[in-house]
Amino acid sequence: MKPSKSISFICFFFFFFIALGTSQTQDSCSSNLNLNGQVPFDTTTLHCAPVWPSHNFILRYARTSPNLWSFVVSAPDRNAYIAMGFSPNGLMVGSSAIVGWMSTTGTGTIKQYQLSGRSSDQVFPDQGNLQLNSSIIISQSQFQRLYLIFQLNTQQPLTRVIYAVGPSSVFPTSPNFALSEHSDKASTALNYVTGQTKSESPHAKLRKSHGILNMLGWGILMIIGAIVGRYSKQWDPLWFYAHTLIQSFGFILGLAGVICGVVLNNKLDTNVSSHKALGIIILVLGCLQVMAFLVRPDKTSKGRKYWNWYHHNVGRIMIIFAIANIFYGIHLGEEENSWKAGYGVVLAILLFIAVVLEIRMRKRN
Repeated sequence: MKPSKSISFICFFFFFFIALGTSQTQDSCSSNLNLNGQVPFDTTTLHCAPVWPSHNFILRYARTSPNLWSFVVSAPDRNAYIAMGFSPNGLMVGSSAIVGWMSTTGTGTIKQYQLSGRSSDQVFPDQGNLQLNSSIIISQSQFQRLYLIFQLNTQQPLTRVIYAVGPSSVFPTSPNFALSEHSDKASTALNYVTGQTKSESPHAKLRKSHGILNMLGWGILMIIGAIVGRYSKQWDPLWFYAHTLIQSFGFILGLAGVICGVVLNNKLDTNVSSHKALGIIILVLGCLQVMAFLVRPDKTSKGRKYWNWYHHNVGRIMIIFAIANIFYGIHLGEEENSWKAGYGVVLAILLFIAVVLEIRMRKRN
């Protein structure tokens, strides 16, 4: 055999075995489920669906009897917990979840959690609305996968299903078994008849409208209006009309965003008291600014300097609260970091402009 052919032959088998090893770590609906008889129910009739492709989550399920459903969640073993939850509205908060993990000692643990809030002290182990018939977690090290297996006593499981994967090497421990925040999650809608699953965000359009309107109104236009009002007074009275127009448009957009938030809160029925309180404070301060404009004293009045002090400082406080609440709202909405980064870039640009104009104004004075 010639050297070139020998090298080709060796390379072929090298990549073949690599591909073979890679395929063994993957699970799919076309592959057989072989758990060596460790599952306490029949797995040959389970429906199968790839429910979270980005993390290679595979769900197998079946209605075993009129009031009994069987589930097998397959996921890569990344030394972290995996979870499947059932939600009335597609959100983490208010759902009940089955969480399983395999500790470093090789001990498997599976628990139900009630997700009553976002902080760890609002996530309660061994509580929830799911009636578990049996549960077990299995690790197949040769395939590098975890299998979360459980049965529910119910006529019909909720169709809003959530999945989560925990941070690497962080597991709940006794005695309180506190659940650390997930490193990633997904919310889906599952059709148990057809097996079709689709990602969804509850009231996504309304959530985006609420966020964009508030961001534009309170968090961007109000800042631009303040910059125009402080650094453009040499163009009198044009600066005043521009300042008034921009602030009025910002107030209208912000008010529309608040209305969207009220509707969204009623639909989701979630506990966002801090976000709501900050929103009310911002709205009140905005209304005070509108009323202050209506009673603005003449430039020659002795009370004008006091009005200016009030108007300027209330506006600054409102802008600070608005920026804080926008970032907090992005966090509550579990949006991608691109939202925070995008708004942060806009703020950085506006801050840079304000600093440059402030320096020029002080030099001019």
